Amino acid sequence: MSKPVFRVRPVAIALSALALGCGLSAGPALAQSGFTSAYTDLRLDTDCLVLDADDFGASWSCPGYKGYPVRVSEGDLRFTIAYGYNIDKEPPSQGFGPFNNLGEKMEWRLSNALGRWMPVATIVRYHLADPETGENSEQVLVVTQLVEGNTCHIAYVDARANSNANELARAAADKAGDFDCANDTVAKPGKFAAW
Repeated sequence: MSKPVFRVRPVAIALSALALGCGLSAGPALAQSGFTSAYTDLRLDTDCLVLDADDFGASWSCPGYKGYPVRVSEGDLRFTIAYGYNIDKEPPSQGFGPFNNLGEKMEWRLSNALGRWMPVATIVRYHLADPETGENSEQVLVVTQLVEGNTCHIAYVDARANSNANELARAAADKAGDFDCANDTVAKPGKFAAW
């Protein structure tokens, strides 16, 4: 009696290898996107180390995802965030005209493109003050691309005008990598009424 012969199509083998190589067994959401999120605290008073402070402003070193360097600076009641192992070689930090402060959590978008989770972007909530009253009136989710030598804001999402603001910000973050900080225009997905 002869043994049965099983034939596996090459396409099925290739798809199985691709799924295993991309880490797609981690669950349905990851299987579809190849991205996930991690969170770090951004409470300047308790989680960050003061690097410099005077009457005109301050700067802090804050804990990033698995040690990824984060530097927060404040001057004239306006905050900026810089990232990377060569922070001083990155494009200038970007900020906003209105007085502002930062949310207490930083969302890191991670990609598994190289077989391990690596940060490709961050999402931070900025609270912007009304120029006339000084009261916080707007909230903008700022999406920052993390590419050495090309780290910058790539999208602004109005958190009050869009009920799906977090999803819009994550979708923008998942496009990080191809944005040219010197020439491309920051995207504003969804409705935008913040300024």
